[in-house]
Amino acid sequence: MRITTLTLALAASIGLAACEGSDLERGVIGAGVGAATASALGKDPVTGAAVGGAAGVVCDDVTPGVCANR
Repeated sequence: MRITTLTLALAASIGLAACEGSDLERGVIGAGVGAATASALGKDPVTGAAVGGAAGVVCDDVTPGVCANR
């Protein structure tokens, strides 16, 4: 149950992060979500922050047109 809750929270956060204005904002949100998720799963938060930050920076580039309000 805990994994399901964390997975849903991560998916919702990624969806919100994709609509932020700049790469920096998305990267910071992604890093925070990645660190929190990794910590909750008992993994290294620094690695989670690095992966989440990288995903946040590139998410707008790999999913163009997701957010209509630009």
